[in-house]
Amino acid sequence: MADVLAVEGLTVRLAAYPDRSSILDDVGFTVAEGEVLGIVGESGSGKSMLALSVMGLLPPALTIQAGRIAVLGDELAGRPRDAWRAHRGRDMAMIFQEPMTSLNPVMRIGVQITEVLRWRGGLGRTQARQRALELLEHVEIPSPRSRLDAFPHELSGGMRQRVMIAIALAASPKLLIADEPSTALDVTVQAQILDLLRSLQRQSGLALILITHDLGVIAEIADRVMVLYAGRVAETATVRTIFDAPAHPYTQALLGSIPDVTARRPRLVAIPGTVPDAFNMPPGCRFAPRCQYRQPPCELAPPALRPLASDHMAACLRASGEFVVPV
Repeated sequence: MADVLAVEGLTVRLAAYPDRSSILDDVGFTVAEGEVLGIVGESGSGKSMLALSVMGLLPPALTIQAGRIAVLGDELAGRPRDAWRAHRGRDMAMIFQEPMTSLNPVMRIGVQITEVLRWRGGLGRTQARQRALELLEHVEIPSPRSRLDAFPHELSGGMRQRVMIAIALAASPKLLIADEPSTALDVTVQAQILDLLRSLQRQSGLALILITHDLGVIAEIADRVMVLYAGRVAETATVRTIFDAPAHPYTQALLGSIPDVTARRPRLVAIPGTVPDAFNMPPGCRFAPRCQYRQPPCELAPPALRPLASDHMAACLRASGEFVVPV
């Protein structure tokens, strides 16, 4: 399968402090047609910034200092905004975390969907409205005809998120980025939205990037997983490998912090410390200050992402066998 998205050596920094800050550092990955890539990590790991970088929507304070981003083979990093704009909506689309702040509160739902169809699809007003109705039916919104003339505040959180999915799919993109699409929803609606995303992805064969901090979601939907920590890739592997044989201590800690209803543990396991901020990144492994296995070499230089198997890579000296932790 061909790669829909290829990212290599992506480094994003604060424009005003290019030598002191590091939001993303040497991030690389690919997403193939029909594949679901899950990106996980704590808040502050750079997941959303990575998505905004791919979409060309970084705020002015941030800049891509190095690396490449290719969508369907077209190199975009370093090019003007018009180059990104030509791909957004048509070839790639994004579903944001909170639909209430992403939808225009003073525009009816139908207008917000038909705007994409008329701009990207070249449809007339009547055709666009009919297609908007079909999209609402496609994302399983009840009474879709009446919802076309509703305002965002008249819909529930789950329905607003379905509208966002309909808008994202309006121009039939090849790549869909879902940035924690179920965070603000209750558990039942979360499951419905995730089932809908997976179903739509399978039907259309699009490449899907699912950003979340919920490893349970990743287990259900993803084909491959990329673990991001403090702007660097800690580990990448198939979803089965990540859960059966995690190699990086950070991945192990994330899995260890998942509540287990069958175990009799008095307290939940927590990862000590916090994710470092952009101005206080450790010189070596960024997880070293919180890692129970750290050794002096870990604090000298950032470890490279090394292959452990054909479909498994980790940025850890211990995982790659470069030192052995004393028993």
